Amino acid sequence: MGEYLYKDLTQQIIGCAFRVFKELGYGYREKVYQRGLAEEFGCLNLSFKKELPVRIYYKNKLIAKYYLDFIIENKVVVELKVAADFYTKDIKQLLSYLKANNCRLGLLLIVTKRGIKCKRVIN
Repeated sequence: MGEYLYKDLTQQIIGCAFRVFKELGYGYREKVYQRGLAEEFGCLNLSFKKELPVRIYYKNKLIAKYYLDFIIENKVVVELKVAADFYTKDIKQLLSYLKANNCRLGLLLIVTKRGIKCKRVIN
């Protein structure tokens, strides 16, 4: 079986998410968890950009603009959601962020009542 892409980095990112959930628990809006994650990334000295604009062009004309939650070490796109489970629309959203930023790997982190769920999405 092959090795996971960016295994050590993704383990650090997921560990940060678990620490944030352990500290805050369930019941907050996405922005609260996002701020907690930024603090955890900083504690690990991970290079990250938060709320990075994603612009989609067609024939040199801007046709869409979105904001991804995080890009870590210019390698892994992290999308955070407060939800009951993974939804196809969120996976598609993350995939579009990966394509727009020429990244190979994304993590979809879901904050649920029972804890953190994580899905790896490969571009």
